[in-house]
Amino acid sequence: MSEVRVLRRITDELARATGDGSLRDGEATALWAAVSGMKSAEVWLTRDSEASPDVVGRFWKAVDQRKRGVPFAYVVGSVGFRTLDLAIDRRALIPRPETEGLVDLVLARCSTGLVADVGTGCGCIALALAMEGQFDKVVAVERSAGAAALARENVKRLSPKTPVEIREGNLLAPLVDRGVRYRAIVSNPPYLTAREYDELDRSVAEFEPREALVSGSDGLDATRSLFAGAAALLEPGGLLAVEIDERRADAIRSLGRAYGWDVAIHADVFGCPRYALAKEA
Repeated sequence: MSEVRVLRRITDELARATGDGSLRDGEATALWAAVSGMKSAEVWLTRDSEASPDVVGRFWKAVDQRKRGVPFAYVVGSVGFRTLDLAIDRRALIPRPETEGLVDLVLARCSTGLVADVGTGCGCIALALAMEGQFDKVVAVERSAGAAALARENVKRLSPKTPVEIREGNLLAPLVDRGVRYRAIVSNPPYLTAREYDELDRSVAEFEPREALVSGSDGLDATRSLFAGAAALLEPGGLLAVEIDERRADAIRSLGRAYGWDVAIHADVFGCPRYALAKEA
């Protein structure tokens, strides 16, 4: 069966499965490209050629996963983040485009010295900083052993010139008692309540790790810990940069002040308050 006929068939199947045919043709092409090792444009350039049974088999397996609601990135096993192509699976949260803006804000303020990424997940922030900055070293902290292993796989996959060290442990704990100070501590911590998590789209709630999303009764436990402990680990004038829930911008500004920080809230590309940049007041 030619690729184009397979793609047309799967476009119809995906539309029936979701009840919405929008963008399904493009997704089918992207799935085919992923399982065949092609670029999307190449799929259509070779659409009249015969597809190998092996590729067709992998494609239908991927389609079945998508019909069951598995996120696209988990199905294909990779995700783009800024300039990076990262391995991803259910051990870690799928990086969101909004998080890319946190990297921009940090690089605009510092790009040398020692920097830490707390709650690194698949390693997206740490590796972006390592690839784009001129840091001496990036230390990435992750409490989930599975996610830490995935981050190490991504370090090996990308081989950044700047060393990236993965440390396992909760929040700031792996950074203390090392006798060093950081120029910046960056984090995209969990920031939802349990109720908010339960209201998420099923593609998130059923497949992405809960512990990477939920943080106490007010969603601020992890952020509170960062405000409480980061100052002791930063160089004088050092930066604490945290991604936040847009609904808690005012609460986070007040929380930061209570711990002795001067907090500036920055918007993401959609105009939503998304990032808290803090320095000691």
